[in-house]
Amino acid sequence: MTALTREHQLLGTFVTLADSLVDDFDIVDVLQRLVDDCISLFDASAAGILLLSPSNRLEVIASTSERSELVELMQLRVGAGPCVEAATGGEVVSVDDIDQIAHRWPAFATDARASGFSSIHAIPLRLRDSTLGSLNLFRDEAGALNAADAAAAQALADIATISILQQRLVEESELAQAQLQRALDSRVVIEQAKGYLAQMRDIDMDEAFARIRSHARSTQTRIGVVARDVIDGRLSL
Repeated sequence: MTALTREHQLLGTFVTLADSLVDDFDIVDVLQRLVDDCISLFDASAAGILLLSPSNRLEVIASTSERSELVELMQLRVGAGPCVEAATGGEVVSVDDIDQIAHRWPAFATDARASGFSSIHAIPLRLRDSTLGSLNLFRDEAGALNAADAAAAQALADIATISILQQRLVEESELAQAQLQRALDSRVVIEQAKGYLAQMRDIDMDEAFARIRSHARSTQTRIGVVARDVIDGRLSL
């Protein structure tokens, strides 16, 4: 990818996130677009987002691959790891080489290596004293995220955080929590649709999700709506 093309893509991602601040939006769609773009923007192998639910539990809300989702879910299971620490501690956690943190997070290191990942960059979704979750970039190769990419990823995470929090800033916090819960509910429907499509078409979960995501983009339909149509038999992919 040329520098100019990459710059245009980065600007496009910023515009998409900024649009969510002034228009009706679906949190799942916004965050899914963000993690999708992170793959090419930051030379990541996979990306995912953890969000705190209204009940203060961390949940996977967006993921580009079953691989990243698997690692994140395992982190949630053991309650430790870079993604969890960034989401709960509010600080960037950058792991250049998984082997170097095996003594600190042995379960995470084992799970990450088993999934083929060698490094990770976890960025908190934070605004002032509020931390909502983390944006997590997984890479197959060991090595640090360069300073320019780290700054750009942080900027994207900051705007995504503002998008999530905007209702809380202008309305009662209960309304923002309800919006987050709707996003989590939508994610459940997406997971069900992935499983249903994978079984019906005899394909893996990544391919099932790719079909759902592609149809949503090509028809400019919310991904949760596409997933519901798949489950209800109104759409065949």
